[in-house]
Amino acid sequence: MNDNMIVIGKIIAPQGVRGEVRVMPLTDFPERFRELKSAELDDGTNLPIESVRYHQQFVLLKFRDMNDRNAIEHLRGKLIQIEHKDLVPLPTGHYYIFDIVGLEVFTEENEYLGKVTDVLETGSNDVYIVEQKDKKPLLIPALKTVVLKIDIPDGKMIVKLQEVWESDAD
Repeated sequence: MNDNMIVIGKIIAPQGVRGEVRVMPLTDFPERFRELKSAELDDGTNLPIESVRYHQQFVLLKFRDMNDRNAIEHLRGKLIQIEHKDLVPLPTGHYYIFDIVGLEVFTEENEYLGKVTDVLETGSNDVYIVEQKDKKPLLIPALKTVVLKIDIPDGKMIVKLQEVWESDAD
């Protein structure tokens, strides 16, 4: 898969007998499927979309010239992706998780702490997991009082070191 591509859905199964597929949206913006003219699959196939509708938590897609279940059965398990430039813009101060994972984390004093390896979505605020060499991972709450700066182009995050982290780091 091209690094510039972002997965937004997975084809789960055929839907009915008229050539629709059931897609599990893997995006916070499932309404974006209505704007797609075609679906680019993870194998490089590009299929023109004839119609889009929603049923429960699924998106139902109908591809042009695929009019029965046999024509679409081979699409089961394929990923639907878009180019990075086609992402839904986020408000200032909000980031996609895939942009946060991989950032190098530093203190205000420019001390290197480690690299963000995952983001936990807890409900109240996200928590960044920062792996450190030969130490326990740091759990950094994604709060403005803790995360002072996120610089996606430079791959860097500046945090305000908390006392409990200093004692855990030893």
